[in-house]
Amino acid sequence: MRTSRTPLRSSPRGARATRGALALVAAAALALTAAGCGDDADKDPKGGEQPKSSKPLPQTVDLPKLDGQKLKVTAVWTGAEQKNFTKVLDEFAKRTGAEVSFVPSGDDMSSFVGSKIAGGEAPDVAMLQQPGVLKEFAQKGWLKPLGGEVTAQLEKNYSKGWQDLASYQGKRYGVYFKASNKSLVWYNTKIFDAAGAKEPKSWADFLRTAQVIADYGVPPVSVGGADGWTLTDWFENVYLSQAGKEKYDQLAQHRIKWTDPSVKDALTTLGQLFGKQELLAGGNNGAIQVTFPASVTQTFVGGEKAKAGMVFEGDMAAANILGANVKIGTDAKVFPFPAVGSDSPVVTGGDVGVALKDSRAAQALLTFLASSDAAGIWAHEGGFISANKNLDVAAYPNDVLRSIAKALVSAGDDFRFDMSDQAPASFGGKPGQGEWKHLQDFLRNPKDVAGTQQKLESDAAKAFKN
Repeated sequence: MRTSRTPLRSSPRGARATRGALALVAAAALALTAAGCGDDADKDPKGGEQPKSSKPLPQTVDLPKLDGQKLKVTAVWTGAEQKNFTKVLDEFAKRTGAEVSFVPSGDDMSSFVGSKIAGGEAPDVAMLQQPGVLKEFAQKGWLKPLGGEVTAQLEKNYSKGWQDLASYQGKRYGVYFKASNKSLVWYNTKIFDAAGAKEPKSWADFLRTAQVIADYGVPPVSVGGADGWTLTDWFENVYLSQAGKEKYDQLAQHRIKWTDPSVKDALTTLGQLFGKQELLAGGNNGAIQVTFPASVTQTFVGGEKAKAGMVFEGDMAAANILGANVKIGTDAKVFPFPAVGSDSPVVTGGDVGVALKDSRAAQALLTFLASSDAAGIWAHEGGFISANKNLDVAAYPNDVLRSIAKALVSAGDDFRFDMSDQAPASFGGKPGQGEWKHLQDFLRNPKDVAGTQQKLESDAAKAFKN
């Protein structure tokens, strides 16, 4: 049976409202380049670290006592993200008395959860990265609907678009705890200044800027091709800006084929970058071996002697930049993804919490995740953006993240969610197959536009048929 999907043209306000939302997010991204605070925002004027706030954490939501109850939570997060999410879980455990353990899933959440359910060891709560996976799990009967207390928090704190995105056949199943703006390009200011490069606004300007940096002697663009999802983000931003919102929605739902001329145009455009080895750090063969975290750190570690001048990815790259002891706003700045068409694109992503067990503890955790209390904990640590409209932006550690968060909330329901995340997992969310594999093959051989289209369409047809 074909999985029903919610169109992400959530608002009826039309093109004017959408352009307004795009302008807000783009303006926020531009504000980042002028924000000379970055992690300096956490330092006093003499350069010392400011002490962490001693104020008690807010408690705007009542949670039940769960003394001794055990709760397993799984997510793909590792490193800094896992550490910060664990702080959220620790606060939940402190308030409720529950014993909470975190189980990393690896990149293939669908297979991980499926194997655990088959073995009778399903985690209580999973943080899914793909609405397509949420709908598949709901269709299989693996998910438990949200209870009244979770729903109340959702209606209080989230716009209808985010609520609908975590629903299936009229039932609410999830809480979008973590959101992201996936249309940003981060750059090494020392390399840009030394090369005489300027922030580009259009795709043509972007290619010219890349060539200026290459001529200076530094590979201009770092691509994390070992993680196939980064390549889907490259494609989606080019496609949304070039083909427009209506085509984007149609392709996301497979109402047009991947052999459509609009896909050819986007791949050809992307090939203007991928087809020039001198523009990629490590060339095509090197880029295909670089993970996302490494693609970020190699752009900044070493300052002017770093391995690349800029890297494309969402606001979550800030965590890797900060982890490399690089100052955002001074050493690292950011600009909106360059406009291929008339406007710069804005693609969003996010992680949604769902209950795999019908337990009081699972529902309580989702209630907590839907509150501004939980969002504030991770927001304070950085590397996190929330769509929670009642989260005080003062919770974010610097003006960079405050600007992105304000724009995301102000956009309301006018957003386009990550296309590959909307697809069935077999096509849009698994390493070594579907979009991830075929776009990795395209990175290796950017001239094979027609072959890439055919392979994408073949796999999409199979995935959307089920």
